[in-house]
Amino acid sequence: MLYHKTFFHRTSKTWVVFVHGAGGSNVVWYRQLRDFKKHFNVLLVDLRGHGKSKASYSSEELYRFDEIALDVVKTMDHLHIEKAHFVGISLGCIIIRAIDKLAPTRAESIVLGGAIVQFNKKINVLVNLAKLMHSILPYMWLYRLNAWILIPSKKHAQSRKLFVREAIQLGEREFRKWLRMSDEIRLNLKEFIVKEASAPVLYLMGERDHMFLPMVSDLVKKHFNSRLEVIHNCGHVCNIDQPDVFNQCSIQFIQSISEK
Repeated sequence: MLYHKTFFHRTSKTWVVFVHGAGGSNVVWYRQLRDFKKHFNVLLVDLRGHGKSKASYSSEELYRFDEIALDVVKTMDHLHIEKAHFVGISLGCIIIRAIDKLAPTRAESIVLGGAIVQFNKKINVLVNLAKLMHSILPYMWLYRLNAWILIPSKKHAQSRKLFVREAIQLGEREFRKWLRMSDEIRLNLKEFIVKEASAPVLYLMGERDHMFLPMVSDLVKKHFNSRLEVIHNCGHVCNIDQPDVFNQCSIQFIQSISEK
């Protein structure tokens, strides 16, 4: 069972499940929790190998991407949460799409922040470099390099520091397990480009997310059930760079679906 935290609302029956990205933990949602608790029941999870879930899976040599997605579903089952609105950031967005693929009746809506929707040439170079060099270089060198590429602006230094701090807690062994799943992740993304999600999708992207915003913009033009909101003065980790805007857009979107 994944480590998780639940926050119950006095009257609402609506659940929101937050899914962090690779190298993170439920801590990355600290700027969302206060606002979301005012309106919904909230479930925070630490993914397999991350945060306080790390101890439960440390003996496993390999992970499968579908298993990671099903971990979240099993946690929902344990808590008797039949349906929920999912909110993800970065690689957590791919996990939410995998959840929707494996259990298509569970998502009422999907909010994807700093979404990764495709491995372009730059990302493939980074992944291949990491695969080649992870046995030679300390993994944190590679992680810090990725952090600077994904979050290059000095204005978003706080997001980059959190990104790196969480990666330190992940550890080299877990980093390698997730790195081995890159081919599975790439195959999932190819499927998700063609097949839309079963629930309405809101993409929240920073205007300075130079790596991923162009790809999301193109994808939304092809997917009828998706829409895009671009957040100004914001980079890849938009839930931290501009939490008030992120929260407002997400909550309004979820409420618009719940009220139907």
